[in-house]
Amino acid sequence: MPFEFESRVRYSETDPEEKLTLVSLVDYFQDASTFQSEDCGVGMRYLSDLGQAWMILSWQIEILRRPKLGERIFAQTWPYGFKAFFGYRNYALLDGERRYLAKANSVWALIDMESGKPVKVLPEHVACYPMEEKLEMEYGSRKLKVPEACVKCEPFTVCRHHLDTNYHVNNGQYIRMAEEYLPGGFETERLQVEYRQQARLHDVIVPCVHREDGCVTVSLEDEAGKPYAVLEHRGVVRK
Repeated sequence: MPFEFESRVRYSETDPEEKLTLVSLVDYFQDASTFQSEDCGVGMRYLSDLGQAWMILSWQIEILRRPKLGERIFAQTWPYGFKAFFGYRNYALLDGERRYLAKANSVWALIDMESGKPVKVLPEHVACYPMEEKLEMEYGSRKLKVPEACVKCEPFTVCRHHLDTNYHVNNGQYIRMAEEYLPGGFETERLQVEYRQQARLHDVIVPCVHREDGCVTVSLEDEAGKPYAVLEHRGVVRK
């Protein structure tokens, strides 16, 4: 059975239309896998003692419906594979009737925190997790191409509130940053994110944006033009 926890959509998790924000959706997914790892005995403190941490490489999220304020929801997750340095994990958000609200695929790498290099996933990591079948959804390449005709926008600096326990920008924060460049009324139906390098406190991020019908690509780059993260929103503009 997938790991799951129950919640309700909180006011602090909603947008002006009282719908769960994309960032809050990703927070539910992150919390689900964190809770599962803690319950399995291979959580943050266990990995910290080994000098290791899981770092996300990509998200692929399908949004069927964003729940509204007060709705009962269930966040689910499960790993479906480990290979060399990598872990592969699905997520789902369900409504009170157990219908899908969102589905997600993610790819993670196990990293040595001192060297910053990937390390092989040990058998004891794998043995702790119940494995499940892959979620039925559309799977694509985790690599995203940055369009050549991107428009550079005003740079900004990484602040303390962007950081997580690893002292770099949390993956959900990149999603929050990129949302600022979506057209008004844009409703994301499919979100892909590729993480390429870690941004830290006081780093400068230069947003580069490309818009076309039904698709907005945001490349959040360093001052040398190397992306920290590339995000592709596909959806529709609702009047």
